[in-house]
Amino acid sequence: MLSVREEALDWLEGALVDLNDAKEAHKRGSHHLAVFLAHQAVEKALKAYIIAFRRVRPPRSHDLVELLNIAGIELDPSDIDALTELSPYYTVARYPNAGLRKPWREITASTANRFIALAERIVNRIKSVFEEHRG
Repeated sequence: MLSVREEALDWLEGALVDLNDAKEAHKRGSHHLAVFLAHQAVEKALKAYIIAFRRVRPPRSHDLVELLNIAGIELDPSDIDALTELSPYYTVARYPNAGLRKPWREITASTANRFIALAERIVNRIKSVFEEHRG
């Protein structure tokens, strides 16, 4: 059984917190914040995996596809496509005119729903790998 570094567990816990916060923001109608937090949940989960199972320091990158490639996790092609779409929301969901003029008005509930579901699939998959290795 592989021992998992405490640092990796902290990153995974952060991913779970962000996923929960994304769901709460979505319920409040803060869809732009929900999308950003969904991005953060995936990013932190991938970085947790990289630390724990690739045993390297993850890059200071917010590019989800780059992090997925480093992690080496296999995903359905549709989830890879969705990650490609979610990745720019790190900036787009937070700043006016970074892709959307007013993201707090223009990001829809269905967009937030889709990205939260994606984040939940990826975070839970990574969490299950951690659980398998912790016994």
